[in-house]
Amino acid sequence: MQATQQEFTVEQVNRAVDAIIDVLGTPENDLHAEALSAFRAGNHQRVKRLAATNLADYYCKALGYLGGALKLTPNTDTILAESARSACEYVKERALRHLGTKINEALSLKPGELQ
Repeated sequence: MQATQQEFTVEQVNRAVDAIIDVLGTPENDLHAEALSAFRAGNHQRVKRLAATNLADYYCKALGYLGGALKLTPNTDTILAESARSACEYVKERALRHLGTKINEALSLKPGELQ
């Protein structure tokens, strides 16, 4: 017996896209603000260019994939999964930076404290 693949609706994909953007959260810098603004304006080529020229930036990478998901191709599953993974990597890096800062603040010694 052969499994049949469910076709996605635009509404379903839009809900998945919204969930990924929600995980990314509020842009923390100008690059992220530009990428999100371009995505929301439908300028997916600009978002892909930002992702291509900022290769280590998971926020841009996550948004860069999403334009392709809106086309409802057989690759929609893969595109959404890759975008979601990139969004999670971004959140992980953001949490690591935040915790590192907080731990540094907690452990910072003033001159002469440890002798």
